[in-house]
Amino acid sequence: MAVVPKRKTSKQRKHLRRSHHALTAATLVECKHCKQLIIPHQACKYCGFYKDIKVLKNAINDKIK
Repeated sequence: MAVVPKRKTSKQRKHLRRSHHALTAATLVECKHCKQLIIPHQACKYCGFYKDIKVLKNAINDKIK
């Protein structure tokens, strides 16, 4: 059989337990080539560069041009 709590969990105890559940904003850096905000250590989806090397052929800005 399941164990049933003997007392109601207080609001304070519940909120203290859930204090680590908050979401954090994503870290973004500026691309050296196109100045768009991108996730660090990832190829830029706008210009296709990663560490000064073109690694993506079909980047978003390439499709627009």
